[in-house]
Amino acid sequence: MLNILLVEDDEVDVMTVKRAFKKGNITNPLYLAGNGIEALAILRGTLGEPSLIPAERRLILLDLNMPKMNGIEFLHELRADSTIKHIPVVVLTTSNEERDRVQAYDFNVAGYILKPVTFSTFVDLMITLDKYWSHCEMS
Repeated sequence: MLNILLVEDDEVDVMTVKRAFKKGNITNPLYLAGNGIEALAILRGTLGEPSLIPAERRLILLDLNMPKMNGIEFLHELRADSTIKHIPVVVLTTSNEERDRVQAYDFNVAGYILKPVTFSTFVDLMITLDKYWSHCEMS
């Protein structure tokens, strides 16, 4: 089982991911964070409490354009924290800016994917990601 944290502030995009999971028969648990600050709190746990997400087999799907703490700022914080820096991150964004792509890869993201325009393409993308990460050896 792969524990997926979706870091996304747009409710329509969150619903699209949920619908794509359902349509693609992806049954992995999906956890949600509306920005980088929320995501870090979920991953680290709060006030001595453990993380809400099991520590094993985690994957982060990350949008870049978010309020409070954007995706690049989140990556900076994530990679600086020795307890969670190993979690693979796939950027899932509308940003086709070369600067964003370069910065994301500088933080060792596992992939940088532009959000597809059509729902059927988005479903295919989610199925492909699920198949790939389900076969990866992860700690």
